[in-house]
Amino acid sequence: MTVVTRFAPSPTGFLHIGGARTALFNWLYAKHTGGKMLLRIEDTDRERSTEAAIQAILDGLTWLGLDWDGEVVYQFSRAARHREVAESLLAAGRAYYCYATPQELEEMRETARREGRPMRYDGRWRDRDPSEAPAGVKPVIRLKAPQDGETVVEDAVQGRVVWQNKDLDDLVLLRSDGTPTYMLAVVVDDHDMNVTHVIRGDDHLTNAARQTQIYQALDWAVPNMSHIPLIHGPDGAKLSKRHGALGIEAYRSMGYLPAALRNYLVRLGWSHGDQEMFSTQEMIDAFDLGSIGRSPARFDFAKLENLNGHYMRQTPDEELVAALEDLLPEIGEERGIGRKFAPVLREKLVAAMPGLKERAKTLIELLDSAYYLYAPRPLQLDEKAGVLLKDGRERLQGIVEKLAGLNDWTAEGVEGVVRQHAEATGVKLGQVAQPLRAALTGRATSPGLFDVMVVLGREETLERLRDAL
Repeated sequence: MTVVTRFAPSPTGFLHIGGARTALFNWLYAKHTGGKMLLRIEDTDRERSTEAAIQAILDGLTWLGLDWDGEVVYQFSRAARHREVAESLLAAGRAYYCYATPQELEEMRETARREGRPMRYDGRWRDRDPSEAPAGVKPVIRLKAPQDGETVVEDAVQGRVVWQNKDLDDLVLLRSDGTPTYMLAVVVDDHDMNVTHVIRGDDHLTNAARQTQIYQALDWAVPNMSHIPLIHGPDGAKLSKRHGALGIEAYRSMGYLPAALRNYLVRLGWSHGDQEMFSTQEMIDAFDLGSIGRSPARFDFAKLENLNGHYMRQTPDEELVAALEDLLPEIGEERGIGRKFAPVLREKLVAAMPGLKERAKTLIELLDSAYYLYAPRPLQLDEKAGVLLKDGRERLQGIVEKLAGLNDWTAEGVEGVVRQHAEATGVKLGQVAQPLRAALTGRATSPGLFDVMVVLGREETLERLRDAL
C-alpha cells in the first residue's frame, strides 16, 4: 500500500502556524513512508474563500519547503461528484429527504437549549413518505445514521475513541440548494484521492465520528486517523494572536528562516528522545505517528528565536545575504536601502556576515545590526553611542592621522594602530575602542571593531572619523 496523506486547508484566512504544523506532519509522514502528500483547498465556503488566501497558503507552503504531489485539488469544483454520492445513498435507502422547515429546526434548538443539551435533529422525516411533504419546502438529504450501537475511531494519536450512536443525529449531506456539506465533501474527496492517512487537528475529532458513519454507509474503507492536539500559548490558553497565532507570512516578515521554523514546529507535539535539532532528512527518517503526544503543545517565541539564531549561525554567509534581500521589498525602503542591495553593499555584507550573525536571532536583527554598512553620512548616533562619543572624543584626537598612514589595512594592522594610540594616550584599549565604535557604527555594540574597520575600508573609516571629530 502506498501511503497517501493530504493537507486540506480552508482559504478563509492565511496559513496559520497550527495549519503549517499539520502540513509539516502530513509531509513528513508521507516522506518517511515513501508515500505522497496531496494538497486540497476546501473552498466550499464561497463567501469567505478568497484568491488572496489561496495564494497565501500556496506561498506559505512553498516558503516552508513543503512540496505536494500532483495538482492542487479544489473542493468546490467537485460539487457535482459530491451530489452524485449523496443521491446514491438516497437510492440505496441509506439517506432520506428531510422537509423540516427552518421554524421546526429552530424549535428543536430552543427545546435543546431549555433542556441544557446539544441540538440534535429528531429524525422526524427519517421514515416518512416524501408524498407527505409540505408544499414549497425544498428538502435536504440526510444520512440515515445508525441509532444504536457505537461508532469507533481507532486513532493513532488519541487511541480508541467511542461515540454512542444514540448521541449522533442524522447529519445533512446535501443542502436544500443542492450544495454538499463539508462532512460529505471531505469523505468523497479523501476516498477519490485514495487518501490512506488523515492527519489533522483534534478539533476535528467529532467530525471523525460523523465521517466514519458516511464511509460505512458507502461501504468504503475508513482511512487511518491521527488527531493532533492543538497548539496553546505559553500560558496554556488557546493560541491567539498575542501568543503567535499568525500567518506564516508574518514569521517570514519577522525574519525567521524556514528551516528553523520547520525544526521548531516538528518539536511542537512530537518528540524523538531528547533531540532538539533536526536536519530535514533526520526529521523524515525519525518521524512517526506514535511519538505525537496527546497534550497540547505550548508555543514559545523565545525558543523559536534561539533556534533561529542557531540556524543563522550555521547558514553560509552568501545565503543569509540572499535571505535578507528577499525581505527588502517589505523593509528596505524604510531603511534607505531600497528593494535590492547595491553590489558594493552586498560585498560588504558578505564580508561582515561572520561577525554580524554571531549575535542576531532574526534576519531583521541581522539587518539592523548591519546598519553601519548602509547608514548615510554623517551617521545618526543612537543615544548610547552619542554618550560614548561625547565622553571619549578627546581620546580619539590624532587617531585619524595615525590610521591614514597605515599601509597594512587588515584587522591586525588597524588593531596595532589603535593599541599604540591607547598606550600613547595613557588609557586602556576599551577607552579608545568604545568611542571609536560609536563614531564608526552609530551604535554602542557591533561586531568586532577591527573587523568593522576592515569591512568599511580605509576611506570610509577615515571619512566617518572626520565627521565625528
